[in-house]
Amino acid sequence: MYAIIRTGGKQYRVAPGDVLRVEKLPQAEGNVEFTEVLAASTGAQDAGLAKPGSAKVLASVVNEGRAKKILVFHLKRKKQYKKMQGHRQSYTEIKIHEIQVDGQSFTAAS
Repeated sequence: MYAIIRTGGKQYRVAPGDVLRVEKLPQAEGNVEFTEVLAASTGAQDAGLAKPGSAKVLASVVNEGRAKKILVFHLKRKKQYKKMQGHRQSYTEIKIHEIQVDGQSFTAAS
């Protein structure tokens, strides 16, 4: 069982028990609920993805931090112009506990 959620302008494929890094969430303490579920698998072998009527993904915050620095370098050759800039993206690390789709609940197999 897995679901496709949208957060921070990106889409993620999540399953119960997964740990992933998403862009920094404003409510960064305790439990997080994602209600924007784009698609979910029904769990059966031959059935594929379907757009659920009502679905949500429950997760908890594991960690917060900032990613490694990336360097952005602009150069205009023959014009004596160069500019270097660094960027560190903030992230929230979350662990998926449960996926609820149309009244069914799917949790991680401990």
